[in-house]
Amino acid sequence: MRLAGRRIRSLVLLLAVSAACKEKTEAAAPAGTTARIGAALSLTGPAAPYGATQRAGIQTAVEDINAGNALPLKLEVLIEDDGSTKEQGITVFQKFINRDKVSAIIGPTLSTTATAADPIAQQEKVPVLAVSNTSPTGITDIGNYIWRDSLTEKQVIPGAFKKAKEKMGFKTAGVLYGNDDVFTKAGYDVMKKTLDDLGVKVVDTQTFAKPDRDFAAQLTALTGQKPEVLVVSALADNAAAIVTQARQQGWTGPILGGNGFNSPAFIKNAGTASEGVMVGTSWNSASPAPANQRFLAAMKAKGANPDQFSAQAYTGVYILAEAIKLAGDKTGREDILAGLGKVKDLDTPLGKFSFTPSRDASHEPAVQQVKEGKFQVVE
Repeated sequence: MRLAGRRIRSLVLLLAVSAACKEKTEAAAPAGTTARIGAALSLTGPAAPYGATQRAGIQTAVEDINAGNALPLKLEVLIEDDGSTKEQGITVFQKFINRDKVSAIIGPTLSTTATAADPIAQQEKVPVLAVSNTSPTGITDIGNYIWRDSLTEKQVIPGAFKKAKEKMGFKTAGVLYGNDDVFTKAGYDVMKKTLDDLGVKVVDTQTFAKPDRDFAAQLTALTGQKPEVLVVSALADNAAAIVTQARQQGWTGPILGGNGFNSPAFIKNAGTASEGVMVGTSWNSASPAPANQRFLAAMKAKGANPDQFSAQAYTGVYILAEAIKLAGDKTGREDILAGLGKVKDLDTPLGKFSFTPSRDASHEPAVQQVKEGKFQVVE
């Protein structure tokens, strides 16, 4: 009996200690120990060159934030392939929202996919941070849960074209754009208005579709009008083929590209034909700002080639981390939404970052040109 009584007292003491430890642990722990984020990226399809570098940027940012203990919780990002299509983008969003119960979503890569998938998140009240959607319309106006850190073509192209005109002095242009994609069509619309505003005469306009691979007819028609510059709005794969075929036809004049050119894949696939191509960009790769230098070093350490798309994706993770911090380290969907509204002058690889009242990005763009096989910032 005495042994049994001793065992009972020991058991009671053990339970008391366990309860005290549990109470202490629960009191010290935040509301959630992990913030689960979904990332819908184009890992296959026409936008795959962008999705690959976006994934590298996101993974690098998550590792840096978790290793640095920037938050009293861990970030977990679930990455899914949106296939560069509306249909697959919708499926991925539904999985994130209903099965994975994510707190927020990054992506999708293309504006076309976003116009189909974002309304689902808006309806379910899940914050979305677009990191590469540049269509001036049709994205953040979907609703108050949709935000983006990517500058629109309207914010980038005018300055880039103005600088190009000052350097090259062209007065006429031939224009070629993809008419089956929201992104490339939106880029064309801004390009056309910008050329008009700069007093540049458009001598001919040609179109193509994403599956096209032969652009001889369009290029022949354009160069036959003897423009002083070729202006192109295209995704990276199409852009590389267009520039290559233009050079093969004997075009030696300047080429101005839209945001779709901002990928190492464009330079790799176009080779020497890409030399001299000029394009506006949301990311100044030469910026000496500490946040940009940390990004460059982190990407280099992973053996990844940084570009505008990885910089925007990396920044997107840091913006969500900042939103969580500003929400008192809470990870609920409404908490993150409220936190996003408080993000202001955040140091990022893109520069000092804030949101406009319409939830679009606000930071300085830059202009870059292909020289010796790499993008270099034009001062």
